[in-house]
Amino acid sequence: MILVTGGSGLLGKELICQLLAGGKEVTAIYNKTPLPDFNSAKLIQVQCNILDVIGLEEVMQNVEQVYHCAAIVSFSPKKKNQLFKINIEGTANVVNAALDAGVKKMLYVSSVAALGRIRENEVINETMNWTEETSNSIYGKSKYLAEMEVWRGIGEGLNAVMVNPSLILGAGDWQSGSSQIFKNVYDEFPWYSNGITGFVDVRDVAGAMIQLMQSDISKERFIISADNKSYGYVFNLIAKAFGKKPPHKKVTPLIAKIVWRLEAIKSLFTGRDPLITKETAHTALAKVNFDNTKLFKFIPGFTYHSIEDTIAYTCAQIQQKLNTQ
Repeated sequence: MILVTGGSGLLGKELICQLLAGGKEVTAIYNKTPLPDFNSAKLIQVQCNILDVIGLEEVMQNVEQVYHCAAIVSFSPKKKNQLFKINIEGTANVVNAALDAGVKKMLYVSSVAALGRIRENEVINETMNWTEETSNSIYGKSKYLAEMEVWRGIGEGLNAVMVNPSLILGAGDWQSGSSQIFKNVYDEFPWYSNGITGFVDVRDVAGAMIQLMQSDISKERFIISADNKSYGYVFNLIAKAFGKKPPHKKVTPLIAKIVWRLEAIKSLFTGRDPLITKETAHTALAKVNFDNTKLFKFIPGFTYHSIEDTIAYTCAQIQQKLNTQ
């Protein structure tokens, strides 16, 4: 039996799809809303918050493999307590329940944010960690400290492996998360940045996770990233795929400072999370390169979809959804 936390997210849904396609029996836990996109006798859904220690212990019985995808992704300063509660304490609870249940293997989904990704003069690899000097987000700190809970579990006998995906591209809910990129370009948002980061297809992240789980690999972490590209390049590909006007206004450091401050003021009045924060503005301008070669050394046959293929496929999926609405 396989347990997936965070099954309603972009990555969790894709992971479950691939597991079910492989004939696996899956239990997915959800916090509030069940997963609506599945109709399979091999999928069991259980309402359980990862802060519910007793509920986790119950759902973990007879489970052999755990994919821990559940997390809060936010760069809003107002979400600090929630980020730490879910990402760190929730992960500690999952680790403890897995240890108590004698789970054979756990895979934890971390993030490149846990590596301290603001390092413009060096390529980022798995030996690096979040520090005050190399990270600008509370989210990154929460994922790094969550990793420490997994390492603590490994020290107590848990067989576990971790992945650090870069920016995941897929046809998820484009009102939130990384899928918002597609909505912004679809709505002809005019701004672009020459900042560089890693991008990866959600299909490849889920595929890598399954291969790592099925292997004997343990006590390791892996950057999952197809390629390093500029935001401007990716935005232009999306615009072309949608037949939309591409972004044409370049974001400068000065403009970025003005925008995140205006968004902060706007957030005070609306109560909503700011569209752009100081952290995301800084990240969008940074030129960050990730070294993805470690995964190939451990799984030599692994391949990524090209960014161009990923965007064409994802935009086609999104367009199909829009046409049926």
